[in-house]
Amino acid sequence: MTKKLVLYTFIDAFGYEIYKQHPDFLKDIITDKQSLQSVLGFTNTCLPSILSGQYPQEHKQASLFFYSENSPFKWMQVLSFLPGFFDRFRVRNILSKIVKKLHNYTGYFQLYSIPFDKLSYFDFTEKKDYFVPGAPFNTIFDYCVENNIDYHCSNWRKSESENLHSIKEEIQRAKINFAWLYLPSLDGVMHSNGTQSKKTTKKIQSLDQEITKVYNEALKYYDEVSLYVFSDHGMYDVTKGYDVIKDINSLGLTYGKDYVAMYDSTMARFWFKNPTAQEKITAKLQGIKDGKILSEQDLKNIKTYFADGRFGEVFFLMDPSVMINPSYFGKNLISGMHGYHPDELGSNAMLLSNKYIDDSIKSITDIRKTMEQELAL
Repeated sequence: MTKKLVLYTFIDAFGYEIYKQHPDFLKDIITDKQSLQSVLGFTNTCLPSILSGQYPQEHKQASLFFYSENSPFKWMQVLSFLPGFFDRFRVRNILSKIVKKLHNYTGYFQLYSIPFDKLSYFDFTEKKDYFVPGAPFNTIFDYCVENNIDYHCSNWRKSESENLHSIKEEIQRAKINFAWLYLPSLDGVMHSNGTQSKKTTKKIQSLDQEITKVYNEALKYYDEVSLYVFSDHGMYDVTKGYDVIKDINSLGLTYGKDYVAMYDSTMARFWFKNPTAQEKITAKLQGIKDGKILSEQDLKNIKTYFADGRFGEVFFLMDPSVMINPSYFGKNLISGMHGYHPDELGSNAMLLSNKYIDDSIKSITDIRKTMEQELAL
């Protein structure tokens, strides 16, 4: 019987348009490639779509934070009276770990720059680790358990070097049939340096070398290795910032009394307490030339519509390369950003393989389909 390994390697933010600029990437291994449409949101939305094969309105992980009158963070209002020292990144990182432990969250959790008095209006989505069986939505790891498939999944909490070492050890044991290799750091390199920097090119070359080593190691222990390298979205070089918060604050409305807002890096989401607030904020947003309001039909077209408005009653999305600055996810303008409309070319993810990729594979939600097909062969 042929011993086969199905190896899926995730590279955060390695969009198809960026890949095209590096045609030598894995050129001696890859025989087929495909551009894939992503979904609205960030990695915390894209990965559930990849793991489940579902769109945001199905797996319900459309954003890290959503409006809730029963927020678990109401107690954090008192922190807004603390000195500015407590608003520094390192201090917030420590606080994030404390809050995560306090609420027994097993998934990724970070407070970012969300003002403490604003957190009391929100709940958190990623309460459970979705890289283990039993997540809030069915994942490929549930599929493996249900079908008695031995697998290995990288630990997202560990470094890339640790994950590369771990997967090589598992390959050498030759007992697994499916592997998920998690390589997220290219995303950070491009956020800091942009898509065209020497550091980005160097990182992509390094990923080429490391993935090749893993692949060649697998060939020593398996008769067949199906390699798939994929991403969740692309990346744009940032050209400008726009202060949406300043615009909304200029209206004289009261946060919490008239409206609630979450200001992501590229998207502002609003909930309204009265018609006047909705009318004023909508009119102000319509006057911003660097972005647009997503209509109900827009959201339905990209399968991110929620009738209950949990993730926003109004979505305002910036144009590619424009960031909301400052935002609740960062106070400084950075060199690269993603999270723009999935119809934009630069938002596209990619799928590379040493196997044939069917033309029907068009979206990151189709990656799950290829996994099941490979495991069934």
